[in-house]
Amino acid sequence: MPTEVLMPALSPTMEEGTLAKWLVKEGDSVASGDLIAEIETDKATMEFEAVEEGVVGKLLVPAGTEGVKVNTPIAVMLADGESAADIGATTSQPAAQEAAPAKATPKPTVGVAAAPKTPEGNRVFASPLARRIAQDNGIDIASVTGSGPHGRIVKADVESAKASPKQASPAAQSVPAPAPSGPSTDAVTRMYEDREFEEVKLDGMRKIIAARLTEAKQTIPHFYLRRDIRLDALMDFRSRLNKQLDYRGVKLSVNDFIIKACALALQQVPDANAVWAGDRILKMKASDVAVAVAVDGGLFTPVLKDAEKKSVSALSAEMKDLATRARDRKLAPQEYQGGSFAISNLGMFGIDSFDAVINPPHGAILAVGAGTKRAVVGQDDAVTVAHVMTVTLSVDHRVIDGALGAELLGAIRDNLENPMLMLA
Repeated sequence: MPTEVLMPALSPTMEEGTLAKWLVKEGDSVASGDLIAEIETDKATMEFEAVEEGVVGKLLVPAGTEGVKVNTPIAVMLADGESAADIGATTSQPAAQEAAPAKATPKPTVGVAAAPKTPEGNRVFASPLARRIAQDNGIDIASVTGSGPHGRIVKADVESAKASPKQASPAAQSVPAPAPSGPSTDAVTRMYEDREFEEVKLDGMRKIIAARLTEAKQTIPHFYLRRDIRLDALMDFRSRLNKQLDYRGVKLSVNDFIIKACALALQQVPDANAVWAGDRILKMKASDVAVAVAVDGGLFTPVLKDAEKKSVSALSAEMKDLATRARDRKLAPQEYQGGSFAISNLGMFGIDSFDAVINPPHGAILAVGAGTKRAVVGQDDAVTVAHVMTVTLSVDHRVIDGALGAELLGAIRDNLENPMLMLA
């Protein structure tokens, strides 16, 4: 029987996407693992793999189509002995199927292959690649929550399970639309009907940013801790290191040292290395630090995992790679999900200080301002000129109390003001 290829959920927040490009045409034979399409999600452009072999019978959605809902049929695959004449029965009467989903007999879909069962006897739907990764890593495939069509377990789900065995359901991970606030769209449009303006349509990324930041400000009890950090020792140390690393083509930035300082501080103050998990707090062992990267139309927060174990030069190289792929929207979901702490640096734009919004479920985010020369009073009451940077730690009070947040910020400052100790 012909099987439908459904629009996949390639990220936990994805509700619809753009079918950017077909990599196959009708009549092509494909094998499991072959790339068949490029799909633009709310965060990235990702390649979509076939998980069963067959022949492409019909492409239902043209390339370039926007707003394709998750689980919408986008193509039909044919098995041996089947022809295009067999497709009609598979794709007919969609309205009736939607009206009575409970009574409808589930149709086979690409990506729903033979799979193990849970202890309760329920069938587990998983792609062959996901099952292979789970087997190689000793993961019980039945314990993984799938984010693919009809709950199918895909590669990204198993990759996430390697770091966090207990996964929330896709429904729990989805981001609710922000509650209406302020005047309606019609009311605002009428207010400016006598003025010239351009209406900008919200893309998937901007919708998600609006929803998540509204949720964060409405539900997270933020408090803010501010501190000045002297950078003279760091600037001198960085200059000397860059001269010695020049032959390797390595150039370390101040931001690279900030990432390292925060990663070590989370180890020095382990109670602050935590996330809010609804009805409990999860204390993390590793320092997985997210760093905000501005892209056209929004931002990403790629995560540098196990940052406390990596050298500053390794963090620098990894950050450059993640930032480049973020701007090209080529990051995989597991590369920008997770972490317990984030950094947002606007110092390069000349911003002296600002307050950042916490990215749930993180416990805190560090807002970094510009390093500037300022007059400071030394220990002998003498006024001197120093290189000073103002940082603001936004803290989730459910996870971190005031004294603990102050201890974390103090550890970050100590690391940056004594940079050689970070290499010890």
